[in-house]
Amino acid sequence: MYSYKPVGVCSREIMFDVEDGKVKNIKFVGGCMGNTTGVAKLAEGMKVEDVIKKLEGIKCRPTTSCPDQLAQALKQYLNENK
Repeated sequence: MYSYKPVGVCSREIMFDVEDGKVKNIKFVGGCMGNTTGVAKLAEGMKVEDVIKKLEGIKCRPTTSCPDQLAQALKQYLNENK
């Protein structure tokens, strides 16, 4: 399971697996439970690149959000697993 420490949001950690290029088992620690659970369920099974395209740039705080931080986590995952 990949672990990412989000910046600028209430969530303290985002964890997920990637299998065959698709995001699985997404879990947020902290944050707004309803929103993070909803984002996790909607992104489940999607291609990593598609999740990034859909979520990157969404703002809740002045510069980021939990969905945006998931996109950042997935980008970091891709960079580390080339």
